[in-house]
Amino acid sequence: MAEERPLGGSARDAEGERARVSRAHWRDNLRIMALLLCVWFAVSYLLGIVFVEPLNAVKIGGIPLGFWFAQQGAIYVFIVLILVYALWMDRVDRRHGVHDRPVEPSAPPPPARQGESA
Repeated sequence: MAEERPLGGSARDAEGERARVSRAHWRDNLRIMALLLCVWFAVSYLLGIVFVEPLNAVKIGGIPLGFWFAQQGAIYVFIVLILVYALWMDRVDRRHGVHDRPVEPSAPPPPARQGESA
């Protein structure tokens, strides 16, 4: 077994930097999720349930707006929220240096010797 050694100054600094970046990244992620969840709540609950009667006074193409939000609009908004979250988090990941990097193709494994199974 390898012997546990205390972290040196540079290793400790690197670990502290990783922890700081991780906390900042998570804080940004929570802010984005809180904002998008507020939009989700406003569209699904407020527009689709609470304010449905006043919205029904407005008609688009003969369909009451409140009914449209409750049946169709909320679904469209949810799809847009998913897209916004993915794009926004991609930018946050890049800003914090934790974005996915393309994987370099590796060399094919060596051929198995005769009599060995893979």
